[in-house]
Amino acid sequence: MAEERVQRRLAAILAADVVGYSRLMGEDEAGTRARFNAHLTELIEPAIASGGGRIIKTTGDALLAEFASVVDAVQCAVEIQSGMAERNGGAPDDRQIVFRIGVNLGDVIIEGDDIHGDGVNVAARLEALAEPGGVVVSGTVHEHVRGKLDVGFDDLGPKEVKNIAEPVHAYRVALDEANNDLAPTQAEAISRMPSIAVLPFENMSGDPEQEYFTDGLTEDIITALSMWRSFPVIARNSTFTYKGKAVRMQQVADELGARYVLEGGVRKAGGKVRITAQLIDAKSGHHVWAQKFDRDLEDIFAVQDEFTERIVATVVPELEKIETKRSAAKQPRNMDAWDCYLRGLSYLYGSTKDGNVRAREMFERALELDPAYSPAFTGMSYILNRDLLLDNAKSFDDTAARSLEAAERAVALDETSSVARTACGPGDWLPIPPTARHRTW
Repeated sequence: MAEERVQRRLAAILAADVVGYSRLMGEDEAGTRARFNAHLTELIEPAIASGGGRIIKTTGDALLAEFASVVDAVQCAVEIQSGMAERNGGAPDDRQIVFRIGVNLGDVIIEGDDIHGDGVNVAARLEALAEPGGVVVSGTVHEHVRGKLDVGFDDLGPKEVKNIAEPVHAYRVALDEANNDLAPTQAEAISRMPSIAVLPFENMSGDPEQEYFTDGLTEDIITALSMWRSFPVIARNSTFTYKGKAVRMQQVADELGARYVLEGGVRKAGGKVRITAQLIDAKSGHHVWAQKFDRDLEDIFAVQDEFTERIVATVVPELEKIETKRSAAKQPRNMDAWDCYLRGLSYLYGSTKDGNVRAREMFERALELDPAYSPAFTGMSYILNRDLLLDNAKSFDDTAARSLEAAERAVALDETSSVARTACGPGDWLPIPPTARHRTW
């Protein structure tokens, strides 16, 4: 049989998946499949066909569709979410099917009835960025559809996404508030880690020649915080628009979407330099941490590196401590995956059997809310290790295998996570048998 010719073309791709599908299937497999299929045949397939699109594939809890018109693709996504809001109205949480949708315009590779390529991959990554019941589109899509549809867009900024070389500029479709009020407990699936913005440090010496040192310090702090990967960091090109301006923290929070702001100043006198830094809760405007650093100015680059390390090494633990307290004060029904992860860590640090049980519940809840949340898999790995240390495991081999499997899944979801990679290492305190690899945890 002749080999089918591979084709390439520009296409609008819609990617959608069901939030918390594994949990729904675990609670009611037959009912969940029946409801999903009903939504598919009664709402989704007609909406896609009406927009001139075609479904490429469905994979249990997800679907992929292609459109010739990017306007039709976005309109279809809005119609699907609007229709799902109506169909879910009044239904119990455990019977609601809630979708996340991503739309991208890009090159795709056509092979038979299937398509793949970066155009498809980016759509899938955008879908993962969407809130449950929401739609996120790429910057290219936004350029093509703005002003052509009766919807607004919220700029989410450039986003680093897995296996895509360049950051993807993302926009959230501002659906009607009624459409976004979906399943309050279920719709908290996305792990909303609070972001931090580093405003340009102020040159307080009055010497224009010292501006390069101040700007360089700010850029180094942004880079170092990004490498820690504990919290999303607003890009330099966004924060430097505030250089030399007097701004309100609430303004920064609204315009950049940052929960925390780090600001400071640099003063040089003779052979000495003083740097002050303040961490601010941008929503409330309250200072949550402040410190000053003094140093003899010898090698300017060494001093810059030292200040960067000291500031970042202090700020990250402070943020984690603040966020842990905040999540502990939240009601369980209002917790998202990030909150569940933090609360699980607080229980894990207790080093008790009861704490281990409660930590496991929190990490499992985080994975129900966000099945692709790498830190929660890392937490599960440590929980299973702790079961071995506390003699709380029925089978050493099985528990060790499940721990390693969870760690490997954490790395697969976030290859740059040092914490996940550490969990993969057996360490001297916990030997992992070679036969324990590649089992389902």
